[in-house]
Amino acid sequence: MPHLQVCPLSRLPETLAASGARHLMTLMKVGTAIPRPEAIAEGRHCVVEVSDIVAPMDGHVTPGEAHVGAILAFAEAWDRREPLLIHCYAGISRSTAAAYIAACALAPERDEAEVARALRDASPSATPNALFVAIADRMLGRGGRMVAAIAEIGRGAEAFEGEPFRLALTPDLQIGA
Repeated sequence: MPHLQVCPLSRLPETLAASGARHLMTLMKVGTAIPRPEAIAEGRHCVVEVSDIVAPMDGHVTPGEAHVGAILAFAEAWDRREPLLIHCYAGISRSTAAAYIAACALAPERDEAEVARALRDASPSATPNALFVAIADRMLGRGGRMVAAIAEIGRGAEAFEGEPFRLALTPDLQIGA
């Protein structure tokens, strides 16, 4: 069953090969995004160039509605035949926020807190970027429930980078790495 797969940049080649993903979302700061891997067809690689920050900072791009809109549009266009692989530099903040946002958008009947708990169970280090989540909460009309759910799971375990993990779109299909 198709699912969301998340990893850090350093684990992208092996995670791409092992997962069988044919859609890729890259979230990296401006000018550092990777070229489209050969295994990903043209039009199936979404690059979101944004910094992992929650407030404006000189020399960085602050997450905004356009960035979250790109995440939502790509997730909704995904055919769900194979996993959607989402990565950022460390696999801890931007990519976990994008996976949480995609899971909430693609399964609107699913409770936000349940999705957040599944995220924490799948990735002890996940610390979704709070600004991404707040913007998505507004755009999806979730009334603060996404923000509250991420606050409830708290900051993830300290790590240089996260381990690759899977996040199911439905609770009965939740699986580990």
